[in-house]
Amino acid sequence: MRRDIPPLAEVRRITEKKRDAWWTVLLVDPVATPLVRLTAMRTRITPNQITWGAFLLGLVSAACFAFGDWRWLIAGALVYHLSFILDCMDGKVARLTGQGSVFGAWLDFVFDRIRVAVCGVALMAGQYDRTGDTVYIWLALAVVGLDTLRYINSLEIFKIRYNMRKQIKARVREARRAENSAEVAFMEDLLRNNPSADIEHDIRKTSTVSEPLSEPNSEPVSEAGSEAVSEPRSEPGPEEATDVPQKPQGQVIDLQQEFRHRFPVYLRMRSFLLRHRIRTHLVSGIEFQMGVFIVGPLLDAVIEATLVSGALLLVFELAIIYKLLLSTRDFTRTIDSFERDEVATAA
Repeated sequence: MRRDIPPLAEVRRITEKKRDAWWTVLLVDPVATPLVRLTAMRTRITPNQITWGAFLLGLVSAACFAFGDWRWLIAGALVYHLSFILDCMDGKVARLTGQGSVFGAWLDFVFDRIRVAVCGVALMAGQYDRTGDTVYIWLALAVVGLDTLRYINSLEIFKIRYNMRKQIKARVREARRAENSAEVAFMEDLLRNNPSADIEHDIRKTSTVSEPLSEPNSEPVSEAGSEAVSEPRSEPGPEEATDVPQKPQGQVIDLQQEFRHRFPVYLRMRSFLLRHRIRTHLVSGIEFQMGVFIVGPLLDAVIEATLVSGALLLVFELAIIYKLLLSTRDFTRTIDSFERDEVATAA
């Protein structure tokens, strides 16, 4: 038995994300985190082995769904939830024991997509066999398509945001190289670290922010963005290693100020959720899966649960796209401000 594993409270701090899906925070972490500590202390199981276990349980769930009877639907839903608990444990074990790897992150992502596709087809095939209703064929295509759309959209948004930040940093370095000034910081990153201070700060920000470049008066919490890009299973990063964010010495750039200004009520809701580690993207790929593969089978209402889950997923994806559109406008104004400064300096 390993004796270097810390107490449960410390394990929670190391392994649990600062922002996560509400289903994970409320229904998975309370079970998964103690199991992670027990697994790390008493076994030699690796994160990749846990990933394989989650995948195999997903296939068992699909087999249950394929039978179509309501008793098998309940069994499939329970097995699917157990599979998801294991799926959440692999990354936590990796962070706790330092066994994370890039290949493990890839394996986890690919197995998740296969599990959703297989379970979606099996669930709808079982219901089609039981009822003969062709709507289940279309629902199978919809489940696989929406899951794929969600992750493609997340990846593209991540790339666009990365490129915007990269361009801004390059302009700041170029403009300030002669002055030897401190590095640029982004408001999103400052907001991510301190949930306890963000209400007052964000209310103040919505009434005062007018310029694309601004200095924060305090250090609030992060603006929710696209969270579905698979994270590498690795050692805790700077965000996870400390609860006290460092105030930046350089320029602070906010690429979400127009969104904050248009939706001030959203800030209070976001603050409440983030204090409980719940991200504001309330219906993401996780909640979509749980609606289709757990809520629907448990209530024997597969069609209704799939339609509602799919509609909510699309609504939140469109909201993220709209938020990205506003962010690109902030980006354009920021770049224009650099160009105006350069013209003024040259003059």
